[in-house]
Amino acid sequence: MIKFENVVKSYGKKVALDGVSFEILKGELFTLLGPNGAGKTTTLKLMAGLLKPDGGEIIVDGFRNFEDPEAVKSLIGYIPDEPFIYPELSGREFVYFVGGLFDLDRKTLQHRFEELRQRFEIGDWVDTPASGYSHGMRQRILFVQALIHDPDILIIDEPMVGLDPKGARIVKDVLREWVEKGKTVVMSTHTLSLAEEISDRICLINHGKIAGVVEIERISEKGFSDVEELYFSFTEG
Repeated sequence: MIKFENVVKSYGKKVALDGVSFEILKGELFTLLGPNGAGKTTTLKLMAGLLKPDGGEIIVDGFRNFEDPEAVKSLIGYIPDEPFIYPELSGREFVYFVGGLFDLDRKTLQHRFEELRQRFEIGDWVDTPASGYSHGMRQRILFVQALIHDPDILIIDEPMVGLDPKGARIVKDVLREWVEKGKTVVMSTHTLSLAEEISDRICLINHGKIAGVVEIERISEKGFSDVEELYFSFTEG
């Protein structure tokens, strides 16, 4: 479904990714773990088509390096680490705007919006200006806009930012439900317990290089008691 082959990305003289290669399977929850500055956000932005690689290839559903960007982006829902909504718009207006970008007809858009609104337990505040939203409220709206076109691939940078415990539980359930539908979820997080709870595989990245890719169910076979022990062994060892 998604493949990175010797991908290189630099910002000026700083090398963010240095020959990164890995493959993400259809229907799995794949999590990037690593310290600040490891290259996680750059990897996700490249995957979402927001950045172009300086070298190597990125293959998404058979398309190489976004040779057909509209086709690839129609497959993807993306949630950045900083939830942004145009402050003058309400949550509903913002989601409807995004739905229009994906050419959803009005009836389909309304139906999907109401389903997702209920799933994320979004109240009447959805029709008030986003300028008054908390961080967690914006995050819930961003999940709705990312899922509104029923993408095959959901890419999320720090999914739990700003969410209260109830919101966090909803998001965890939704992510696993999405995978059970045969969809693919790719996320980055600093919350190791979250990665261990819901991931199928984790990818450890440090200094722009892949330190290892491990199935959650096989961590003990590698000689580690949990994700935390594995993480510190790879990133500090």
